[in-house]
Amino acid sequence: MNAILLVTALLVIPAGFLIVIGDEIDAIEEAQRVIRKNAKKSGDRTQLRSRLEELGRGSERDYVDFRIKQYGYGAASSGLSFTVVLILMHNALLAVFSAALLGVLAYVLMDRELTKDIKKRREFIESEFPAVIEMLTLAIAAGETPMSAILRIANSADGQLAKEFQIVVAGVRSGMPLNETLDAMGRRVKSVMIRRFVDALVTATLRGAPLVEVLSRHAVEARGNQRNRVMGAAGKAEISMMIPVVFLILPISILFALWPSLTNLNMFAN
Repeated sequence: MNAILLVTALLVIPAGFLIVIGDEIDAIEEAQRVIRKNAKKSGDRTQLRSRLEELGRGSERDYVDFRIKQYGYGAASSGLSFTVVLILMHNALLAVFSAALLGVLAYVLMDRELTKDIKKRREFIESEFPAVIEMLTLAIAAGETPMSAILRIANSADGQLAKEFQIVVAGVRSGMPLNETLDAMGRRVKSVMIRRFVDALVTATLRGAPLVEVLSRHAVEARGNQRNRVMGAAGKAEISMMIPVVFLILPISILFALWPSLTNLNMFAN
């Protein structure tokens, strides 16, 4: 029986890790080919392509590679769990259940990690937005065109929003109009603040409205939103700091204050 379990372990564990490690073995290449084919045919119900595009990884290869990782880690977790539970518990039903559970858990955890990365990047962009829009306002007020101002920020600034401006500049250099590349940036970055700024900038550019006034209003609004965001974060931090005070320090202080009285009462009762 132990020999059979050992053979099962030697077969199942490498099979689970085939997709995750290396490209040198023919079986790995075949597994990757099958997964690529299924990933291309499968529907994007979780909007994975749009989320990867927001991170700057919107190509089909990035989508397929992420799916390969997701399926690979799920298969590896399932194979490892199945083997360990089968060896330790000698229960095939429990081993199948744990393998399915860990496989789904690995799949979901990778998806949640991607969502966290997107949320973190969006917060970075919104925190950089007031300073960038002020730089854009100063450049346009100095007499530069919107395209030259965006190019200056893309070359001189450092941050996630500057990288988005670099994508805008690359799109314009490839032959696309500026308003289309800006609109694509607004659709790519799922932020209400960026979307409103892009819409106002595109509308002002197409209609010939004074850009400095439009950008100045958005700069003031961006500073106000940043101040509200900082105040909200400070309020949450204040509440989190009260938790150890209320549930740890305050009960200990009350216990120290009441302990002599309780001791005396016990002594009188005895």
